Amino acid sequence: MMKKQILILPFIFLTVFLSDAIYAQDAKKPASRELKVKWYSFEDAYKLNKKKPKKIFIDVFTEWCGWCKKMDAETFANPLIASYMNENFYCVKLDAERKDTVVLDGVTFVNPNPAGKRSTHQLANEMLRNQMSYPSYVFLNEKGQALSVVPGYQQAKDFECILAYFGTDAYLKTQWEEFRAGFKGKIK
Repeated sequence: MMKKQILILPFIFLTVFLSDAIYAQDAKKPASRELKVKWYSFEDAYKLNKKKPKKIFIDVFTEWCGWCKKMDAETFANPLIASYMNENFYCVKLDAERKDTVVLDGVTFVNPNPAGKRSTHQLANEMLRNQMSYPSYVFLNEKGQALSVVPGYQQAKDFECILAYFGTDAYLKTQWEEFRAGFKGKIK
């Protein structure tokens, strides 16, 4: 019995020692930088677009929307999606229930009842054409003109196709159904 304990002790010691050494090496490795979407306020994206025109992508969300949170955690967290969005769009997070006032080119947008629960901001109403659904995504061209509103949660592989449709200007010459049928994405 004593021989078994003596043989087991070195094994336990080596296991603990090696696992600590491996853990210490992992701790020394630099943390990999996860690629994330660079989000702007609506006002900042609007100003940037005036200086250097680029399409604008607007994620219209609310704090209480579960599908909005799922979109953030899964689709927008996908590195291929984040990379494509950062490269091709000024990306905006627009809280549909924001409380402050927004002034763009002399036009004022407010939340008519900022103290109220679930009161929609006029800018969100304008962006979604009064068709309030969360999450919804608005695509604007380089001139700030609305191209389309896409409602609802999207998985990364489906969203990649939507982003490419607007990001590559395919919407100018190809119908959506035709583009989607021939699209070969990188996300599986």
